[in-house]
Amino acid sequence: MPTIRTAEVLSVGTELLLGEIDDTNSAELAASLAGHGVDVYWTERVGDNLERLGVAIERALERCDLLVLSGGLGPTDDDVTRDAVALAAGESMTLDPDLEAWLRRRFASFHGAMPERNLRQAQRIPSAEALPNPIGTAPGWLVSLDHHGAERTIVTLPGPPREMRRMWQSEAVPRLTFAGGALYTRTIKSHGIGESDVAEMLGALTRGANPSVATYAKRDGVHVRVAAKGETRDDARRRASEVEQAVMQRLGDAVWGFDEDALPHLVVDALAAEGARAAIAECASGGALADLLSDVAGAEEAFAGAVIAWDADSMATLGVARDLLARLPSAAAEVVIALASGVRALFDVDYGVAVGPAHPQQGSGTDDALGPEGNESAATRVVIAIVGRNDTTVRTLTLPPLGRAWLRERLAFTSLFLLRSALR
Repeated sequence: MPTIRTAEVLSVGTELLLGEIDDTNSAELAASLAGHGVDVYWTERVGDNLERLGVAIERALERCDLLVLSGGLGPTDDDVTRDAVALAAGESMTLDPDLEAWLRRRFASFHGAMPERNLRQAQRIPSAEALPNPIGTAPGWLVSLDHHGAERTIVTLPGPPREMRRMWQSEAVPRLTFAGGALYTRTIKSHGIGESDVAEMLGALTRGANPSVATYAKRDGVHVRVAAKGETRDDARRRASEVEQAVMQRLGDAVWGFDEDALPHLVVDALAAEGARAAIAECASGGALADLLSDVAGAEEAFAGAVIAWDADSMATLGVARDLLARLPSAAAEVVIALASGVRALFDVDYGVAVGPAHPQQGSGTDDALGPEGNESAATRVVIAIVGRNDTTVRTLTLPPLGRAWLRERLAFTSLFLLRSALR
């Protein structure tokens, strides 16, 4: 097999272009190829159209060693991946007796008589090696060809992710020859600093090629990925080490985790490690914080309870003094601190977490706290308070008008970040 240094991934299916299903295959294949030291410079989605797919294949063969296609291997007329690859190779498909016998046995075992249209899946071009598919009915192809004097390889895989993954890992990868080398990546997760500010802090680090540094805005903050290639994984790790440490130093206390870490899990684990428990009172976050924790194993041991308090009466029920509520707006920092203290005392726990009401930003024309519906057009100010056994943490956020769902999620993750910081 020719040595593979560069690759392209094509996902085939009109349903991908219509947004009916998500294209997870291309991301998974790209990550796998990167792990084998292969540079993936392009990924593309193409509908079930023979002409357009042919153009995409021709373009890919011009610029990369390996083309991996997923999808379009079904038995219907709009499954045209085999046809397009045959045209690119300049070969005609014929029925493979061995594939036909395998298909008929498979249908006899699970489905009864095989529909004759499924014979399309038993076709093959001379240069294609069939890739077995023990969990589906669509064999893949491994094709080696000469494209204008350049050695090229094409792999076709079924579209269903489970079938694609099994065929790629068990059938295709062992047959391919990669150039060697290894990729090391580390994702550093931060919170409380915007992506543009993170990029500014990292400066020239983001302009390096090997190691490379890239920033990504995520729902739980900004992720910074450090990646390096080397002869071995240890070599790649050594290359990345200095840059990785520089990123950590510049982000400082904003860093909360790495790689597969999830903030809700880390908070639950930190409470368990300290032998502590917490309780939550939510206003503007509307239950989003409790929802993030609901699927975490052990959350019921770490959190005694969570309540939603929209107005002064419910806050008073949770222990906020009525004279304080009479003197100050419900969104005032003193009120939110009292709410955190109240829910801590009510549940008799070590930490009380309170997310205050959303309040219009100063100058927006009203001083009234926003209720459950909020004001979608106004920037809002929200106070979050963490009251512990010895310390109190208060954070005031001024958030743009990006909708209630975004607001609730941002407040929930910020609350988790502040609680984790208090537990360190």
